[in-house]
Amino acid sequence: MQFCIGLCRAASIVATALAITTCAAAEAKQQPTKRPNIVVVLADDLGYGDLGCYGNRTIKTPHLDRFASEGLRLTSCYAGHANCSPSRTALMTGRTPFRAGIHNWIPSGSPMHLRRSETTVATLLRNAGYATCHVGKWHLNGEFNLPGQPQPADHGFDHWFSTQNIALPCHRDPDNFVRNGKPAGELEGFSAQLVVDEAARWLREGRDRDKPFFLYVCFHEPHEPIASDHKYAELYPRTGGPSPFDPKVTTLQAHHGNITQMDHEFGRLMRTLDELGLRDTTFVLFTSDNGPAITRDHPHGSAGPLRANKGHMYEGGIRVPGMIRWPGHTQAGAMSDEPVCGVDLLPTVCAVTGVSPPADRSLDGASLLPIFEGRPIERTRPLYWQFNQAQSKPKVAMRIGDWKILAPLTGPELAPGGDLTDEMMRAIKSAELSGFELYNLRQDIGETTNLAEREPKKLAEMSERLRMMYREVRDESPVWPAWQWPRDESKRIQDLRKRLAEEAKKDGGR
Repeated sequence: MQFCIGLCRAASIVATALAITTCAAAEAKQQPTKRPNIVVVLADDLGYGDLGCYGNRTIKTPHLDRFASEGLRLTSCYAGHANCSPSRTALMTGRTPFRAGIHNWIPSGSPMHLRRSETTVATLLRNAGYATCHVGKWHLNGEFNLPGQPQPADHGFDHWFSTQNIALPCHRDPDNFVRNGKPAGELEGFSAQLVVDEAARWLREGRDRDKPFFLYVCFHEPHEPIASDHKYAELYPRTGGPSPFDPKVTTLQAHHGNITQMDHEFGRLMRTLDELGLRDTTFVLFTSDNGPAITRDHPHGSAGPLRANKGHMYEGGIRVPGMIRWPGHTQAGAMSDEPVCGVDLLPTVCAVTGVSPPADRSLDGASLLPIFEGRPIERTRPLYWQFNQAQSKPKVAMRIGDWKILAPLTGPELAPGGDLTDEMMRAIKSAELSGFELYNLRQDIGETTNLAEREPKKLAEMSERLRMMYREVRDESPVWPAWQWPRDESKRIQDLRKRLAEEAKKDGGR
């Protein structure tokens, strides 16, 4: 009898325990999963071949190399455009930038800007309860910190510490940062350091700790006018002529040191996440806005095995480094050659956070989540680039799978500067595709062999798809009023170069 009573009690205890466990499991199911923090770090003019983890054997980038080993390295990662402002538009909106009317880089004072009607990833996240912060280069309007055009706050950022375009007068002691609408004045230090100082301060003290966060960090490095801390520049040989913005070091030392300095600051940003216990709950993307700028003053950037550089529709202008770390979702040391692009950021962040993407407009990107499991991305639109002022003969490009097609445009060759003319707007709205180049990137990453004549079936298929995409984007793109770039920034930079050269001459060089 006592045995039976004991058995009943034991059964009762087990049943109660099972009930509690079942309730707890049900409760856990009902509670939403904690939304991850999002950090996007963007370099400026960093080439596909400029990092150690992408094959560079000269430039020292230990922090980015370590980051690559901790997450997923993307070997077919593309910027949304071949230069600054349009590429940033793609990241923020999930749309190929020509749709939004960002046709080229935006000079100070230009009427071109990311319009209020565009919905950014920052706005979506802020509306969904995220704390948001932008630090560094903005470059999505001409009338920066003026009431005529949307500012970072109007596009979703609670806190911003930004420049319109480049750090002026150079990376050392810049004086053109604005913090939440108030000019910060002349600052002491280097741009990358100042940007990470602000980001770290916001992470530690400025954000609402009860909210997940979105942090958008835009380095100025290694865009000109380059100035690097000598402790980084002197890691490299004195090759090339004197740097125009620091005649005490050579152009190679300044450029390579600039990348190493940015790498150091990136490492400091990642260390801040670790110190705050945020690594495991944070999705981090590092990439670049376009390929390397190979200029007269700094001809040292590298596109690795790719053809051409910034401003071109060939791979060297648009294929860039890309790495994602999201513990528990990306595998350490993994690599993917699946084609991805800046336009994929918004749909990816929406998928990661459970936020609905805008349903009232064309989106060109797709969620990257499938590649975390080794599956292909499910695209409804092909990867597409358009730059009517590209340095390359082709002005339009599209990639589907291993195949890439490029095309020149009819009409006048447009000047490369930041001016807006009526002729330019007419040309943009009336130009048609003219001739084609076709490459298989799996077999020919350097785009050395045009297969347009050898592959007539593939050419017909790709060219028809490209025509459809081109006309759709062209028709949606707005027209800007005529405007002439006053070139104030250029004069200021030239004056600085002259002064530095005179000082170096007086000092006898180094």
